[in-house]
This record gives sequence, C-alpha cells and structure tokens, in this order.
Amino acid sequence: MTLRYTVLASGSTGNSLLVDHEGTKVLVDAGLSAKKIEQLMEERGVRGSELDAILITHEHSDHIKGVGALARKHDLPVYANEKTWEALNKHLGALAEEKIKVMETGSVVEFGGLQVESYPISHDAAEPVGYCFHDGDTKLSLATDLGYVSSKVKEKIADSDAIILESNHDIEMLRMGKYPWNIKRRILGDTGHLSNEAAGEALCDILTGKTETVYLAHLSRDHNLMDLAKLTVNNILEERGIQADERKVELKDTYFDRATKWDRLGPDS
Repeated sequence: MTLRYTVLASGSTGNSLLVDHEGTKVLVDAGLSAKKIEQLMEERGVRGSELDAILITHEHSDHIKGVGALARKHDLPVYANEKTWEALNKHLGALAEEKIKVMETGSVVEFGGLQVESYPISHDAAEPVGYCFHDGDTKLSLATDLGYVSSKVKEKIADSDAIILESNHDIEMLRMGKYPWNIKRRILGDTGHLSNEAAGEALCDILTGKTETVYLAHLSRDHNLMDLAKLTVNNILEERGIQADERKVELKDTYFDRATKWDRLGPDS
C-alpha cells in the first residue's frame, strides 16, 4: 500500500493538507476559499468530488475558511472534536446533521485502509489537535499551530516516515517586527506558534532514524523566510550530530500560494 500527500497551502493566510491512500482522499483543514482549494487540488490531479472527508485541526479562520462551502458542494462529512464544533459551527454555515462528525481527541477513525489518529496540542483555540495517518507501519504526522512540542506530542509523532512540522517564525525577526507587543507575546507563548529554533530542538528529540522527510510549515510571511527556517533547523540538527548519522533527514519547503508536489510513503515509494 502507498500513502501520498501534498501540502496544498501553509501559512498565516491559509492551510490545507491532502492525503490520498489507495484512492481514499482526506482533506485536513481548508483555510482558503473553496474555489482556491479546488484549484490547488486540480493542479495535483484531484477533483473536489473525489474527497471522502474533511478533518479540522481547530477553528481559526486560516484553517476553516473553505470548509463549509466544500462540504455542502460535495456532500462531505466533516470531523472535529466537540469543543471545536462548538467554536466553529457559526462559521461554517448550515451542514446536514449527518455530516457533522464528532471525533474525540485521541481517537482513531478509519477511512478505507487509512487510520487517522488525533492528538492534543497547545494552541489558543478551543481544543486544537494534530493528526497522525497510519497504514500499517507507514506513518505521516501533522504538527502545526502549537506553542511548544510537549513530551506527549513528541511521543505521538515519533517514528513517523514524514512529519509536517511548524516552523513559524525567527525569534529575532518577530521581536524586531511591526506587530504590537501583545501579539508578539501571544506568538511566542506556549499557546502560540513554534519558532525555527524550537522546531529544530524538538526534532532532535523526535528523530529516531525512521523519519526521512520533514516539511517545515506554517511560516510567517512577516517574520520568517524558508531559507532561514531550513538553515536554522539544519544547523541545530548538525550541532547535535543528527545530519551526520543514521537519523539524517531531508528538510522540504511548503508554500502559502501553491501546493507541494505529491510525496509518497510506503513500500512502493
């Protein structure tokens, strides 16, 4: 079996991930307009009508903007935990009751042969989650919009074949930036966003040798640069000797305005 995935968009202006497992297609978040999400999917050869479900990480607008329209247009079930539903119901518009799926945090839902597990993260939302996608021993993990990487999060995303990990800001760029201090403090806090430095430090504890690829995601357009994020994370990994041993990983880009190429996991990749 092969699992493939593409980060359709990542950043403060909108986030979405498409996972395809042997024809079963799951969308995680739709933080751009439904029209734009469909355009990005079509550029990767997928129509909105092929989707099987939408999963939501949390209720912030850069993750749910197109969810309601996509769900209504293609009659899709939408999965989120109860507190997230309470926070986002008014933002999605009317959905058929049978399409509103409560997925308890920490539970596993199966789509075809793909198992999707949610886990709690630290962010200033009602009950934010990350997701792990399992197909036997193959594992893809999504961990963005988190102020810090707790020991429990590290346990959840360890032994992944690939990780999509937040690397939101460079600390000095943020401190010197134009945002008012209360917003800077929110971003830097434990329920804010992960810095380049924090992403690198977390990876040092997570990487076991199985992980081959890490996508750096949810970059700030005002307080980060992809080359800087990759350099910072890579330098930390090199300082710990990781990029010189069996735990070496490839760091890959994500984009706010275009999708990444399909990436594949599994024996056929």
